Amino acid sequence: MISEDFILIFGKHINRYYIKHGPLLLVGIAALIFVDYFQLILPELYRIVVNGMNGGLVEVDGVFIPFTMEVLLDEVCLRAVVVILVMVTGRFLWRVSFYGSAIRVETDLRNRMFDHCKDLSQDYFHMNKVGNLMSLFTNDLDTIQECFGDGILMFCDALFLGLLAFFKMWNMDKVMTGLSMIPMVLFFLTGTVMFRAMKAKWEIRQEAFSKLSDFSQESFSGIAVIKAFVKEFLELREFGKLNRENEDINVSYTRISTLLNILTSLLVESVICVILGYGSYLVYDGRFDAGQLVEYIVYFDSIIWPIMAVSMLIEKTSRGKASLNRVSELLEAEIAVKDRAGVTALTDMKGEIEFRHLTFRYPDGETDALLDVSFTIHAGESVGVVGRTGSGKTILADLILRTYNVPDETLFIDGHDVNTVSIRSVREGCSYVPQDNFLFSDTIGNNISFAADEADEALVERAARLSDVHDDIADFASGYRTVLGERGVTVSGGQKQRISIARALLKEASVLILDDSVSAVDMKTERIILKNLLENRKGRTTILIAHRISTVEHMDKIIFIEEGRIRAVGSHESLYEKCGDYRKMVDLQRMEEEGGEADV
Repeated sequence: MISEDFILIFGKHINRYYIKHGPLLLVGIAALIFVDYFQLILPELYRIVVNGMNGGLVEVDGVFIPFTMEVLLDEVCLRAVVVILVMVTGRFLWRVSFYGSAIRVETDLRNRMFDHCKDLSQDYFHMNKVGNLMSLFTNDLDTIQECFGDGILMFCDALFLGLLAFFKMWNMDKVMTGLSMIPMVLFFLTGTVMFRAMKAKWEIRQEAFSKLSDFSQESFSGIAVIKAFVKEFLELREFGKLNRENEDINVSYTRISTLLNILTSLLVESVICVILGYGSYLVYDGRFDAGQLVEYIVYFDSIIWPIMAVSMLIEKTSRGKASLNRVSELLEAEIAVKDRAGVTALTDMKGEIEFRHLTFRYPDGETDALLDVSFTIHAGESVGVVGRTGSGKTILADLILRTYNVPDETLFIDGHDVNTVSIRSVREGCSYVPQDNFLFSDTIGNNISFAADEADEALVERAARLSDVHDDIADFASGYRTVLGERGVTVSGGQKQRISIARALLKEASVLILDDSVSAVDMKTERIILKNLLENRKGRTTILIAHRISTVEHMDKIIFIEEGRIRAVGSHESLYEKCGDYRKMVDLQRMEEEGGEADV
């Protein structure tokens, strides 16, 4: 028994489109039926012409009449013109219906996928590489679109045209038609087995393609590192290895596909042999005339396309189902960080943040990243967070921004448990400068104004001056209209940091979080930026995560964190006096800045 997946692709995320586009699909099916019906009038016209040329008499409406020019024009040519016009019009309608629906399905699926991706947590993107995701949005969606449009067309055409032609063949001679169908039964049985093999091969092929895309994307993004370490040959060799793997699986899939096509051709040709052999005997025996044999052969010729369509449908459906499975995995990926039912929006954020005995472990972590963390940042304070690499500084920012889930009653903003307020309202009240300082491939002005819905040139320039990057931008030939390369590669690391700071300052949020955001600038520029920050953000909360103590020593309060635990909280002077680990870090950094060496 042939399964439904052998015929068309069905699944949770595509069934809706058969209903949504049902009216348009029905128009296409109706047009297709008209085309198939009128197409089978042509064999009758061939019979009239052949018999008229052979015997001089033709049968019209059960009456034999002489085959004259008038009969040829009225009974053959005029009817042929009508058939052609109907077929041209019908084919236009079903192409618009089927292929138009398929394009809309692809577009809607892509929108749904992107909308779902924007809500997925960072963990999902850590585990799924960019190349693999891009192959879903391009290669897999193209396959689904092709299978949806061509699949409905081929299935309906094979069904209606095949049944109509079979009915006419059966009425002409039952024995010859029965003999003709024996190879077709073998074809369907073999095709069912090959469908499963092709589906499995296509899934492997898509995985190989994703690996190739991942490698290419990473190589191009890291081309500067590859050149710096003279590893071009190594990368080329690794790419060649992945490319060969991709080639091998494609060849393996093509072998099965080609075998199916060969099998189809073999069975079709065997049926033609049966028709020619047995049909010739019927003509010799007087039960068929030459025109009827030609008519029967043309009917079978009309069945050849449905048979070939089924062969192609097997191949397309195997690919479409495999691609749909991959897309479904994305659409069904769990949104780990989301609002609970009944949350309220946090309005008019003041910027008070409190951690109460918070212990946190990354979703895929084996140990706790934060242990029993408790401290309070009052609204309007400027706070520095310092500690060694890996001590847990960045995760504090991630939790405030609700990048991860936190236990109930452990993190409060303006006195509200963050689990009781919407994630969007929390993030709208915050502005963030991440460590990697991501910039879009757009103009500098648009990168800065990205933080605000509306920002004129004056506001953009003001933010750039506060981050001490205006003079650098002015030196560019196009100024703020300078288009940056991918991820901002056309500017220096310090310029990237300062442009990112300008973007965050433009938002003028209640809470500003800077995660090691001045590490790539010199001491003089750092002092200018910090001075502007403290003056411009009076009365608003500023959190500055840093490695250098000199960066945060003038903050209202410093939080010293080590190995996920809060070691001390207070001013720079009080920490230096009371916390030995903090004092040791300060002394070591001062020695390094003075050019000395420390014996740890």
